[in-house]
Amino acid sequence: MPMYIADYKKFDVINGKGLRHSLFTSGCTHHCKGCFNAATWNFSYGTPYTKELEDRIIADLNMPDVKIAGLSILGGEPFQNVEVLSPLISRVRRECPGKDIWIWSGYTFEEIIADANKLKLLLDCDVLIDGKFMLEERNLKLKWRGSNNQRVIHIQESLIAGQAISYE
Repeated sequence: MPMYIADYKKFDVINGKGLRHSLFTSGCTHHCKGCFNAATWNFSYGTPYTKELEDRIIADLNMPDVKIAGLSILGGEPFQNVEVLSPLISRVRRECPGKDIWIWSGYTFEEIIADANKLKLLLDCDVLIDGKFMLEERNLKLKWRGSNNQRVIHIQESLIAGQAISYE
């Protein structure tokens, strides 16, 4: 199934640490009440993801005159687009040395590592913001997340420890 993207933003300073580029995938079955990006629930929202966009993302991450920290992948639900995102993440690892990858999900870390297909996508990422947005837990003072139940997780340390380790 082709993946659609809701948006691709260059020079994002909101979604992750440092100056980044952000990819917003389309398609999400979580349907969190109060979601800031409900238009992305539709798997056909936006424009089709293409090889040309993937090449542009790689080139943008390697801009010679601007220090880009990395790529942020949000949604929609990125872990419902594993087949398309895995090759992109592999290319970022191979072709963009020193760039980190942050990824947001309505699934928890524990749910992701229990699913081999989702785990495949997680393995090459650095930071996970996990958990569904909960309107009753909304907190506008939090960095990088919208509700108190969501966690900012250091993925590689968590995989070694076998449990979620906070990034902050």
